[in-house]
Amino acid sequence: MKPNILLIAVDSLLSTHMGCYGYHRNTTPHIDRFARGATLFENTFSAHIPTTPAYASMFTGRDCFGTDCVALRHQGGLPGDVPTLAEILRDEGYATLNVGFPESNPAARGFERYVSYAGWGSLDQGRSHKAEALNAAFFPVLDELAAGDKPFFAMLRHMDPHSPYLPPEPFSTLFYQGDATDPAHTSMRPVWDFKPFADYFRSWIPSDVTDAEYVVAQYDGAVAYMDACIGAIFTRLEALGLAENTIVILNGDHGETLNDHECYFDHHGLYDVTLKVPLIIRAPGRLPADRRVPGYNQHKDLVPTVLELAGIGLPGDLPMEGRSLLPLVSGETPSHEPSFYITECTWMRKHGWRTPEWKLILALEPDFHSKPPVELYNLILDPGENTNVAESHPHIVAALRAEMEAHIAKRTQATGRPNPVENQPGWHGIKGTDYFTSSGQAYDALHIGGPASAAKLQAQSRAAKAPSA
Repeated sequence: MKPNILLIAVDSLLSTHMGCYGYHRNTTPHIDRFARGATLFENTFSAHIPTTPAYASMFTGRDCFGTDCVALRHQGGLPGDVPTLAEILRDEGYATLNVGFPESNPAARGFERYVSYAGWGSLDQGRSHKAEALNAAFFPVLDELAAGDKPFFAMLRHMDPHSPYLPPEPFSTLFYQGDATDPAHTSMRPVWDFKPFADYFRSWIPSDVTDAEYVVAQYDGAVAYMDACIGAIFTRLEALGLAENTIVILNGDHGETLNDHECYFDHHGLYDVTLKVPLIIRAPGRLPADRRVPGYNQHKDLVPTVLELAGIGLPGDLPMEGRSLLPLVSGETPSHEPSFYITECTWMRKHGWRTPEWKLILALEPDFHSKPPVELYNLILDPGENTNVAESHPHIVAALRAEMEAHIAKRTQATGRPNPVENQPGWHGIKGTDYFTSSGQAYDALHIGGPASAAKLQAQSRAAKAPSA
């Protein structure tokens, strides 16, 4: 019997804010219990951020050269010769369901059924019950799928850790008991002063908040609230008799910058808080329980892993850069690529090269934070990536740049297409401007208004959906 497959995909979830990954706060008791019966991957990376390219890689087994997708506002579809996991499983007789990831997003291609729910909020609307809304949308369809005669693949996109962080009571006060408006606090001053995001922040953070730790506590509360609702999903699977024949995957599209790197409660910047994501897979009889896997892996490795676990071979001559994670679980292979190419194209357009020891970040144009064009971090001595040592280590910069450029040359030759992150005119959505020529120009042009404007970036209709050549 083919197993069901349930992908719990969480937007903006920091693995470092989960108990099973070592967090000191009790944010994820239900997921922690799930992890004890599953295999947990300690070093999974979202190499191409943000949401659209991350899911494009997660759903195709391809890197950004294979998907030709690097930008949040990706124009057009994915290449027509790149099937998605939903399409592969549909051809294998699966019923496919997508909850919360709009069909208008090119990475969401191929599901038979799309179900939406309210995944945003603001102070004016009160506290956000996002995960409860997801469950209310999902459970009736899950009951239908359980009663059907086909195995199913269901993808759930959770939005609670994505701003606005507005968890309901008691989660909103679970991790903060101080005075958030004490004038002695100064940590929110640079947040309120950052003009591109200030209006958006005022739509969901009380304007008299002075302590950034209050906002971090709201993030943690949102994670804890979501965890409770995910616990209800696990209970529902048990009640329907599905738990033992369902592969359950919990994965994040990217992490989150809280009060880090001046990137303020978002998910831009090629720092590990944004690149590292949780990956936990429970597959009874197929994967060991309570196993932790330290080897490096990326989103592109998920599709071949799922297909192998489900007993489905890769389609014919389908090219796929990702590799199954099962050899890492068995110990046959210690790690997949320890050094890899990274890209971002949301609020800044950058790329870089990450190794176990070093991270190189190169700006492709000036950014709205006025960050230096070259950043280099020693990940062993400075895991928080707080000290840029590019000027004092030019030889390391040159060596890493050479590795990165060799990789780009190899992949562009293999695909016959240019590097997508180097060819993104108008990537920021500003009409009449292809690329920024100064940080001041970027700072003045980029702006989020209220939650409706932010949501539009995630779910805007796209005129061109036809697959690109």
